[in-house]
Amino acid sequence: MRVAHKHMAMILAIGALLTGLPSLASQTLGEPVQHVDLADLFAAAEHEGRVGLARKTKTVDVRPAKPGEIIVTVIKTEGKETQSPPAKLGDFVVRNRCPETGNEEVLIQSEKFALRYEGPIGPEDQDGWRAYQPRGVQMRYFIVRPEDGRFTFTAPWGESMVARPKDAIVRSLTDPKDMYRIAAAAFDCTYEVIERPPSN
Repeated sequence: MRVAHKHMAMILAIGALLTGLPSLASQTLGEPVQHVDLADLFAAAEHEGRVGLARKTKTVDVRPAKPGEIIVTVIKTEGKETQSPPAKLGDFVVRNRCPETGNEEVLIQSEKFALRYEGPIGPEDQDGWRAYQPRGVQMRYFIVRPEDGRFTFTAPWGESMVARPKDAIVRSLTDPKDMYRIAAAAFDCTYEVIERPPSN
């Protein structure tokens, strides 16, 4: 069994080198990653005074999604973060302007997009992207601590997401079930903290 594990680790490491993505060997063969209930984790953070208020402020690039397409969100230095369900007519692809994370893309459903972004505020480029501005919707957030470790949870769109220490977990003020992870570099790059947690 050990030999098989070593071979699997080697395969994963070689695959990472060929794709330029981080090795998944440690995720596959290392210590199991705990799957958590994010609502419970958020409640604990609130109880401990670790929840603050933030809003997305940085301009993004947007294009209409093609019905049926699936957007894989890839974070530079981390690899795949999550993937969307198949896009529906009226959905949009949003690309962050954040070189630190590789300008990752996410799929936003049409009804949520109208609430979160306004525009366009610029001309369309040759690939169909146009600049939009976040509406500055306020979100509750807490930062994952080193003692929380790395864990997985189920995002609102049904896919699993991985969270790591220093990442932000954000939650809508109007829809408590709308919770997801934002990579630490993406949070620093695209969000403005309005109110820091009381415990900070």
